[in-house]
Amino acid sequence: MDATFRALCTHGYADLSIANIAEEFDKSKSLLYYHYDSKEDLLAEFLGYAIDYFLADLEAQTGDDPMESLHGLVDKVLPAELDGEEADAQRAITELRMQAVTDETFRERMTASDERFAAHVRGLLEEAAEAGVVEDVDLERTAKHLQATLAGGMFGRATTDRSDASAAIRESLHAYLDDLRVDADDE
Repeated sequence: MDATFRALCTHGYADLSIANIAEEFDKSKSLLYYHYDSKEDLLAEFLGYAIDYFLADLEAQTGDDPMESLHGLVDKVLPAELDGEEADAQRAITELRMQAVTDETFRERMTASDERFAAHVRGLLEEAAEAGVVEDVDLERTAKHLQATLAGGMFGRATTDRSDASAAIRESLHAYLDDLRVDADDE
């Protein structure tokens, strides 16, 4: 999967081929063809792998304070600065997300990813509600709002030169989360 990631970052989706991936692969090209019928099959598998890796990383960063975990999630998904590998990863996932427009397998994987991400956010919101630290809000709608806004921020960062937009989204989401706190108006 690392070879697929490197080749995707180097060549982009449109110019990517099994041969490009094989150049990055430390084993034989025939092994790739043995396991995958096409570039799309390999990339669908890679997408699942990348999504699982990304979401497992987010889920592992959950701490004792659910609101702090939510703030940390915002910073993890939309950091103030991306290092080279993070930027490559966001661009790669964005390129694969764009394939979901016409490829049902990619659409299913992206839908499952979005649902898992929103479920993680909802779980943190539920913990905060049980602890009495957030206002009574529609947790499902709030989780989906946060997920969609963060996904939009990642998409915008990967497809435009508007770094200020990502910063604005990050700041806005931090303020939104602060406003969800019980007695936030008193602070």
